[in-house]
Amino acid sequence: MSLKNAPQPGHTDPAIIRNFCIIAHIDHGKSTLADRMLQLTGVVDARAARAQYLDRMDIERERGITIKSQAVRMPWTVTDEAAVEHDVEAGPGTYVLNMIDTPGHVDFTYEVSRSLEACEAAILLVDAAQGIEAQTLANLYLAMGADLQIIPVLNKIDLPSANVEKYAAELAGLVGCDPADVLKVSAKTGLGVEALLNEIVKQVPPPIGAADKPARALIFDSVYDTYRGVITYVRVIDGELTHRDRIKMMSTNATHEMLELGVISPEQVKAGKIGVGEVGYLITGVKDVRQSRVGDTVTTQHSGAVEALGGYKHPNPMVYAGLYPIDGDQFGDLREALEKLQLNDAALTYEPETSGALGFGFRIGFLGLLHMEITRDRLEREFNLDLISTAPNVVYEVTMEDGSEHEVTNPSEFPEGKISEVREPIVRATILSPSDHIGAIMELCQTKRGELKGMDYLSEDRVEMRYTLPMGEIVFDFFDQLKSKTKGYASLDYERTGEQAADLVKVDILLQGEPVDAFSAIVHREAAYSYGLMMAGKLKDLIPRQQFEVPIQAAIGARVIARETIRAIRKDVLAKCYGGDISRKRKLLEKQKEGKKRMKMVGRVEVPQEAFVAALSTTQSAESTPKK
Repeated sequence: MSLKNAPQPGHTDPAIIRNFCIIAHIDHGKSTLADRMLQLTGVVDARAARAQYLDRMDIERERGITIKSQAVRMPWTVTDEAAVEHDVEAGPGTYVLNMIDTPGHVDFTYEVSRSLEACEAAILLVDAAQGIEAQTLANLYLAMGADLQIIPVLNKIDLPSANVEKYAAELAGLVGCDPADVLKVSAKTGLGVEALLNEIVKQVPPPIGAADKPARALIFDSVYDTYRGVITYVRVIDGELTHRDRIKMMSTNATHEMLELGVISPEQVKAGKIGVGEVGYLITGVKDVRQSRVGDTVTTQHSGAVEALGGYKHPNPMVYAGLYPIDGDQFGDLREALEKLQLNDAALTYEPETSGALGFGFRIGFLGLLHMEITRDRLEREFNLDLISTAPNVVYEVTMEDGSEHEVTNPSEFPEGKISEVREPIVRATILSPSDHIGAIMELCQTKRGELKGMDYLSEDRVEMRYTLPMGEIVFDFFDQLKSKTKGYASLDYERTGEQAADLVKVDILLQGEPVDAFSAIVHREAAYSYGLMMAGKLKDLIPRQQFEVPIQAAIGARVIARETIRAIRKDVLAKCYGGDISRKRKLLEKQKEGKKRMKMVGRVEVPQEAFVAALSTTQSAESTPKK
């Protein structure tokens, strides 16, 4: 259908608007389904079409995963026959569909929760060959918590390994509907997608809002453009926003003139105004990234709203790591880059910190290891920075014997003296797997200090296991090990539930008796020896030999638990002695020995930057990125 005949922004009756998002586990076909919808509704022609059209970042296309939610406006015409067949009460006509494609990975759940606030319904997508997985459940509970209409859809029905009846019954049992009501589609071939669009018109309730009230719009995302400044994405709840309005951000009371207003379809299309229920973008020319915060309410300066919208609950970081520029002169550039990235990624938190070994940098909070990996990658690509990151760690609460309490986000903050108790964050993990792998999963969780809380069979051959696990044990290689022990079939979802006391110690790495803060780590006492041995062995291979002997030690407090020695470079002082008296040779060797001793007392070990990069990058086993 031609876009020229589609309802224009700002003149759209809320009764014909349908706002929905697509939620699913990783690799169940959200972005491919979005591609078919874009083609069927005519907003992307065959010439411009490409796979995963809404995945805009290079990093998304390379990894095959969605990192950022994307909103797009599409027109859809319901014919007389379709209106009768699908029992569309509103009748035939052209409708406006606002669709948001969301990420599937657990680290980007916050993106999903924000997208849900801009919708009235969610398409719950399940792979017909794999069935319900951990993130399917997690995203379903998020949608139910936001009180959205759920439309169950089974995707990939064209696959030879698809088991449509079995998984349709599983999905129907989960949502609480009849298996016949589960829609079957193939996003790859387009089979059933037309019927799905008609069902969206039928099942998704139109947005509710008062057109005659003062304007109120919720900021659900924003992005920084080098030429145009901050681009803010909003969902209008009440009233309308008009081009050239003076607008006010309600949290800061800052006022701006609206320079551009429009909708995304799927590229930016200018509009004179946007009204109740519409999703669009606005540009004010503001360059200060702090002026447009996600969750803020936009209203008009004159006769504006008094009461702000609810906004979003801010996520707490799960993992902390230090990021330092390899070139110290780039510290200011890194600060500016983090400000701009935080605008696009509201879950990112950071504060400046200093390391004796690495210089000036930032302590950054992430929602998980993949989030950390993506953030570092984006900083290096989009802002042309060379960075080094310290080993990630979680937040610990330390109580001293004198009653004082310390929050530790960095091993260098671990207090000296007599410690009464150390508390670590724990998570409730949900693991879904074929029942053949129960033993392997239990063994893995036991080695990670996990505690089984319950186990349910979803079907004859699929089991859901619930564990409480220390956060520090699962942020490194737990996901990798889980996948390898279950041949890739298990899926994991987790959420933080509180804290527990644990026997944790700080392991310091000493070079010639001096601690190097970048290599310190907080680990469980049972794992301290293996960590110390691993780091000492690694540094022995990475640090070049000096003129004097260099001891590398791993220590807990004053007690050394592991040691390696880098042998000194030794000049052959006996080369000029041929034959002759042994006492002459001994004298030369003793003289060399004294020189080495003196050099060791005054010499300092310079660790090359490459050694830091190699040691720190290999201590972290990043979560493998599932492909889409």
